[in-house]
Amino acid sequence: SLSLSLSLSLSLFLPPPRHVREAGGLCVADEVQVGFGRMGTHFWAFETQGVVPDIVTMGKPIGNGHPLAAVVTTPEIAAAFAKTTSYFNTYGGNPVSCAVANAVLDVIENEKLQSHALAVGEEVVAGYRKLKEKHVLVGDVRGTGLMLGLDLVLDRDTREPATAIAGELVHRMKRERVLVSQDGPHNNVIKLKPPMCFNSDDAKMLLAKLDVILGDLEREHGLAQL
Repeated sequence: SLSLSLSLSLSLFLPPPRHVREAGGLCVADEVQVGFGRMGTHFWAFETQGVVPDIVTMGKPIGNGHPLAAVVTTPEIAAAFAKTTSYFNTYGGNPVSCAVANAVLDVIENEKLQSHALAVGEEVVAGYRKLKEKHVLVGDVRGTGLMLGLDLVLDRDTREPATAIAGELVHRMKRERVLVSQDGPHNNVIKLKPPMCFNSDDAKMLLAKLDVILGDLEREHGLAQL
């Protein structure tokens, strides 16, 4: 969940790929949730870290609802895999799925969804920061593009996670027809990962509902108002 919740460089937490490879390991980038322009600044999340992985895994967004996934690697790694593993997939590489993936890539490019994710994400982050100024529950704002996290805490000094309250917020937002989820080691990060067509009007609605629900939860749990 680090890549989903933190805006800090993962180089602060993970060993450089060179050390992994020197120890006989491989660098694998999981782009299932964060790839295809969602970061806004880059098409792939691993590009934000300045690394070139040995293997890249992709899924879900590549098919926009069509069941589709892909793995990209080097010829050398693929050959080694083929020598030691028997793999068979009846529908692998079928023309219908390939046509779907190509159409999705066309839409991302033609509708400029990567730059759209960056612009709308910046609007949401600005709104999140205003919520932090107003609501003591908000301990931190994290993320890039349309992969954003709102860290909920009971105390900003001790950083005690507000896990139960985060769960309440998720359910109340669902009743308001807004889907967010919990993430992070303590399940106290409210993760926003909307469709790439999420726009400025959607952002305003999200922020307005969060403002009301955060205020309600703070009053109900006896938390000081800022």
